[in-house]
Amino acid sequence: MASLGIEAEQEPLLGDHTPGSREGDIIETEEHYKSRWRSIRILYLTMFLSSVGFSIVIMSIWPYLQKIDETADASFLGWVIASFSLGQMVASPIFGLWSNYRPRKEPLIVSIFISVAANCLYAYVHLPASHNKYYMLVARGLVGFGAGNVAVVRSYIAGATSLQERTGSMANTSACQALGFILGPVFQTCFALIGEKGVTWDTIKLQINMYTAPVLLGAFLGILNIILILAILREHRVDDSGRQCKSINFEEASPDEVQDPQGNIDQVAVASTNVLFFVVLFIFALFETIVTPLTMDMYAWTREQAVLYGGIILAALGVEAVIIFMGIKLLSKKIGERAILLGGLIVVWVGFFILLPWGNQFPKIQWQDLRNNSIPNTTFGEIIITLWKSPRDDHNEGPTGCPIEQAWCLYTPMIHVAQFLTSAVLIGIGYPSCNVMSYTLYSKILGPKPQIPKPLLHHFSLRYLVWKWKRSFSWTKTIGTKQRTKIS
Repeated sequence: MASLGIEAEQEPLLGDHTPGSREGDIIETEEHYKSRWRSIRILYLTMFLSSVGFSIVIMSIWPYLQKIDETADASFLGWVIASFSLGQMVASPIFGLWSNYRPRKEPLIVSIFISVAANCLYAYVHLPASHNKYYMLVARGLVGFGAGNVAVVRSYIAGATSLQERTGSMANTSACQALGFILGPVFQTCFALIGEKGVTWDTIKLQINMYTAPVLLGAFLGILNIILILAILREHRVDDSGRQCKSINFEEASPDEVQDPQGNIDQVAVASTNVLFFVVLFIFALFETIVTPLTMDMYAWTREQAVLYGGIILAALGVEAVIIFMGIKLLSKKIGERAILLGGLIVVWVGFFILLPWGNQFPKIQWQDLRNNSIPNTTFGEIIITLWKSPRDDHNEGPTGCPIEQAWCLYTPMIHVAQFLTSAVLIGIGYPSCNVMSYTLYSKILGPKPQIPKPLLHHFSLRYLVWKWKRSFSWTKTIGTKQRTKIS
């Protein structure tokens, strides 16, 4: 008899089935059932760590890039961040096809090992005498290549769950992914206390500081993930009723096995959910990526302050997301998945609307001999910034404030701290709601069919690539141009 904990997890996160119920005619031994769910839980962890691999350094990439290579600018930052998604886009179909013909352990272990090696490379990008920014570009691209295993994870879980279990399992997978994106900066925040100098292991020339400690933790967790996959993960495949099937990775499907015709898939619904998934992850990637440069330019925060305070904000959003995930399970039974998805998108739109610059306060300019023409009254946001600023005496980080090269700094109003925090709270409500709902609807449409060849793979990576490639231009040029047009 399965434990109550396993039965509770089997219950669909967003479904209408009786908790813990299983069909009486399902032929599955207790040992097979427990092994199947142990394997699924290991892949929950894999999905979480894959997302953490992206977000664990997102707060510190910009200040670290500025520190190791003075020739790096905001345009190159866009390419560094986009390299993760480019690598993921290339790797997803490769690992997907590999897993269709070979045991899934193989692509999972290889992909995680690539991520571990790439994180180690990231920790040493400060060593070369020149071209350090290109080493960082390669390191982040390889981390993204390793993150292409999410296609294998989703395909495995879709094929290893019955129709009754699938919605909850896929929703839990999306929840782990979303939590990884949100909680990654929490680890970064903890390591920010080490500072930029940190400690140096002279024997292997390794610097352990606020920039390298997160990736070293990611490498350690990757090794732990490989060990768990080798020890626990087993190949499982069941049909819609939960009956054990022969694995398509080793043998031809049994003639008695029920096959779902591909023609039954609603292609319009598949395309729509892919677009929604793109939009939802685009939204949070935009917000999460822009936090560090935004706060450094708007509030004159140092590199350490931007990493620490930005991480605290995103950590609070992580707690908020956990509460949202718990509430969605109950709310979806009353109003349905589509209503929650629509409501989440509206909340996110309101959050970004509030984030628009208003008022007549302007950010501090980096030129010391240049003075703002703003009203000298002390605002609530300035009081908060003053309280947040560290009393430490080491001011060797260079000038702070909005670079004079960014013309929009001269005429774009400052986003007040209260605006920024309110917007963050609203986005933290809308993003987890939309993330879970979009993929839950997607998994319902496809059912147990192989999900790797579907357009989701490319949207999963392109959701970041489009934004981040264009980000460098919009941050330094386009935003200011649009704001000037709006004011005039």
